[in-house]
Amino acid sequence: MEKGAGAANAAANPRVVVIGGGTGLSVMLRGLKKKPVDITAIVTVADDGGSSGRLRDELQMPPPGDIRSVISALAESEPLLSEMLQYRFSGGKGLAGHSLGNLILAALRDITGDFVTGIRELSRVLAVRGVVLPASHESIVLKARMADGTVVEGESKITKYGGRIERVFLHPEEIQPLPEAIEAIRGADAIVMGPGSLYTSVIPNLLVPGIADAIRASEAVKVYICNVMTQPGETDGYSVTDHVNAIAAHVGGPLFEHVIVNNGDIPRRVRSLYAEKGADVVRLDLEALSALGYSTIADELILFQGVLRHDANKLSHHIYRLAIGRNR
Repeated sequence: MEKGAGAANAAANPRVVVIGGGTGLSVMLRGLKKKPVDITAIVTVADDGGSSGRLRDELQMPPPGDIRSVISALAESEPLLSEMLQYRFSGGKGLAGHSLGNLILAALRDITGDFVTGIRELSRVLAVRGVVLPASHESIVLKARMADGTVVEGESKITKYGGRIERVFLHPEEIQPLPEAIEAIRGADAIVMGPGSLYTSVIPNLLVPGIADAIRASEAVKVYICNVMTQPGETDGYSVTDHVNAIAAHVGGPLFEHVIVNNGDIPRRVRSLYAEKGADVVRLDLEALSALGYSTIADELILFQGVLRHDANKLSHHIYRLAIGRNR
């Protein structure tokens, strides 16, 4: 599926590939699925904590948690089914802490004989609006080299270490990308990275061999959505430029041309709540971004409903505008 074939048909929905993991990606997808676009979500398989980590260790399967959240976000089925997918058991010997959706994906992996086929079948049952793919068919162990020289192994342990991250890398190094993920990137009209944890959700996907090269070779419009707040133990004190420079340092140079950032004010009481957890607003250094050659799209992109989240509808508007421009 080459880029030119889709561009020739201006009537076709633009093909948008989103790359990442975690809550930020799922929130954004709930807005994007309302747009007339063909969505492919490429999701990290580096999670090793909670229910996902237990299933990964006990069943020797890729962690299903981020995949489950993305399927739930893109599902067009009854809301109760989506809520059921996200349900987490609070009691029961062996069940406590497990998400029902994770268990269903584990069962489908066994029934179909293949994790990707299991994802496809669950997506079909839930009428998922798009295609959900793991970045690789294999589990990835994420490691981080800290500024003090310590190497921390495991996604869930990296942010708990408390030091400054110098670099993250994957084990095994020779892991293979999912062919369908590479094909989707090659055929995309727009490729969107983030929002999500910089070192533990976004960058791990880009370190899977072949992913960054396919993005760089693609003719798609390429977009990075920067987080609104820093993450303790991961991006303490970071500006937007620090985020994009970290990605470039890991993949051998810039991958995208547009950066979407929030320029709306965050109320003092909200900032105080986040400060208690060690988080602060990501510094918006527009001049530095421009000097690096990035085109910045700044807008009031936040909603506060107990926690700060991106406004999915506004994000989707900007993504759709860029994608449809490239699709014409």
